[in-house]
Amino acid sequence: MAGKLKSIAVYCGHQMGDDPQFKRDARAVGRMLAKNGIRMVFGGGDVGLMGTVATAALDNGGDVIGVSTDNVIAMQEPAHDSISVQVVDGVNERKQIMFNESDAFIILPGGIGTLNELTDIMTMQQIGETDKPLFFLNTNGFWNPLARLIRHMKKHGFMVANMDVYNMHTADTVAELKKQILKY
Repeated sequence: MAGKLKSIAVYCGHQMGDDPQFKRDARAVGRMLAKNGIRMVFGGGDVGLMGTVATAALDNGGDVIGVSTDNVIAMQEPAHDSISVQVVDGVNERKQIMFNESDAFIILPGGIGTLNELTDIMTMQQIGETDKPLFFLNTNGFWNPLARLIRHMKKHGFMVANMDVYNMHTADTVAELKKQILKY
């Protein structure tokens, strides 16, 4: 059973990506959350990594909350059919509900939406609005380019000098991620 982390939002792609390990890791994350009694909050979709992680959590007896918008459902992400998905008016409301319902955040591989969600959390950490932890699952080095970009921004004076304001943790495997989450 997890310590103080009872509910974690998982941000990830609504596509599968080009590496089969992305899907295997998404399944393992969903299973890990369920087996450790951690409620999963996600974008509500039934496709890609998003659907994979939610289905794995549900298949292992997990508690899952989905939050989506009419536009997102109509355009690209049908709502997960195994849970009741809360449908809200817009993406900002969706993100706020997911933030409020979560004690922490897991970032799996994803696209621009995932990047937007994680930079929102980083911004809130930087300005002191949250200290909720952010866990990156760096499957096969997926997030290495972002780490290089952050170092580049810091080098050029666009990131705070004290990186301790960011409560970020990176794991290369689901086993390492689980250890980080459970000891938090």
